[in-house]
Amino acid sequence: MARPFILGLTGSIGMGKSTTASLFAQRGIPVHDADAAVRRLYAAEGAGARLIADLFPDAVAKDGSVDRARLRDHVLGRPDSLARLEAAIHPLVRAEEQRFLDDHADASLVILDIPLLFETGGEGRCDAVLVVTADPEVQRQRVLARPGMSEATLAAILAKQMPDADKRARADFLIDTGLGLAGAENQVDALIEQLADTGPA
Repeated sequence: MARPFILGLTGSIGMGKSTTASLFAQRGIPVHDADAAVRRLYAAEGAGARLIADLFPDAVAKDGSVDRARLRDHVLGRPDSLARLEAAIHPLVRAEEQRFLDDHADASLVILDIPLLFETGGEGRCDAVLVVTADPEVQRQRVLARPGMSEATLAAILAKQMPDADKRARADFLIDTGLGLAGAENQVDALIEQLADTGPA
């Protein structure tokens, strides 16, 4: 039975991955946002929030939702804590992903927007991988403009992510968002056209 062509979308922090994902969505391509799935799981009464309460009680706010800043403090630079978190949450995220694929089984192309795609071995679930990239200085300026972000926090996040050069080397497709929004739009349109008649690998 035919199934959608699954394009994995990834990129390091500040590279414009979310903007690129929105461009696909604006063009009618179904997009599964793994981060959004995590936010739902971390909301009050969410299945993920209940698990976090058992693992890291002080990372859960009074309303029952997960305080992601406190949770980040627990796991950044602490591989054991990160492994415990991932073992608890990843199965829930994968279940959300499968529901998305089931809901869009008739589509010709779907996007799995996964920040740590390569780091978690997610490329094995995709027919091809698109890496969103930009010049390192553009990346740095974008990230440091975010509320509460510092050079130290950026360095800690980047230490957890595969280097951009390695991601680009493993990518099937690249989109450079350092060329501006119009440039990214043109690249997305070209890629959709290229994949229009592509079937699953």
